Amino acid sequence: MNAIQTDGLTKFYGRSRGIIELDLEVHEGEFYGFIGPNGAGKSTTIRILMGLIHKTRGSARILGKDISKEKEQILSVTGYLPSEAVFYPDMRGRDLIRLSADLRRKDCRKTSSDLCERLQLDPSRRISELSFGNRKKLAVVCALQHDPQICILDEPTGGLDPLMQREFFEILKERNKKGMTVFLSSHILSEVQRFCSRAAIIREGRIIASGSVEELTRTNAKRVTVRGTFDPSGLPDVRDLQISGDMVSFLYGGDINLLLSRLSRHQIMDLSLSEPDLEEIFLHYYTEGDEKE
Repeated sequence: MNAIQTDGLTKFYGRSRGIIELDLEVHEGEFYGFIGPNGAGKSTTIRILMGLIHKTRGSARILGKDISKEKEQILSVTGYLPSEAVFYPDMRGRDLIRLSADLRRKDCRKTSSDLCERLQLDPSRRISELSFGNRKKLAVVCALQHDPQICILDEPTGGLDPLMQREFFEILKERNKKGMTVFLSSHILSEVQRFCSRAAIIREGRIIASGSVEELTRTNAKRVTVRGTFDPSGLPDVRDLQISGDMVSFLYGGDINLLLSRLSRHQIMDLSLSEPDLEEIFLHYYTEGDEKE
């Protein structure tokens, strides 16, 4: 059984595009990345999965349960962290945490206390007194305190400082090792590359690539960095050209022998060839619009 399964999932807002024919397959126990810039359709997908908006057509299941017919059962075993945490301003953090636990009919006091301590959150303060980062911490506690089987995270690290981001991902990794599925929507590619085993890239409402992170970053293109008097113009398949003084850097996907022949005509002081990282591959998918499954 898959943790998340969508088939032809589509959402239109009137004539405006939301998502189109999304086919997602997230295995139980995976740490899965969902990559795309703002407006690509990540939040729309997540809001449909959480039952916050209705799909136009297609189907989706979470842990084998239909999102349209078994919403209550899904929510009881799901943790959800929205990109923006909006709560009742006059409530205290501890009251919101208790309300979230009561809605699931669970005693979460020990787990919520542990999470507050690790995230350095004071739950006695009123929500109106909390910074954006502390409201995000409060949302993390509410999403994780009931030990969900699957956690769906929409741009979760916004507002968290680097130390708290590290602690947050440590918590997720610990939960994931115990079997919790993590579905991480993000435009921060380093997060996906560091923590996710598989990922999907969404572009203008459509998935344009999916697979293991290793597969997504596997390409014939190399990052070429040259120090000297080299000009790569005229070479085929040169992208992302960057020039700084006598340093030239670019992605090259053409014949390596042609590159070496061209280099031999110039005064080269230093040369390096390396594998591109996920961010460079991501930009390639977006500029080229290649569709891969």
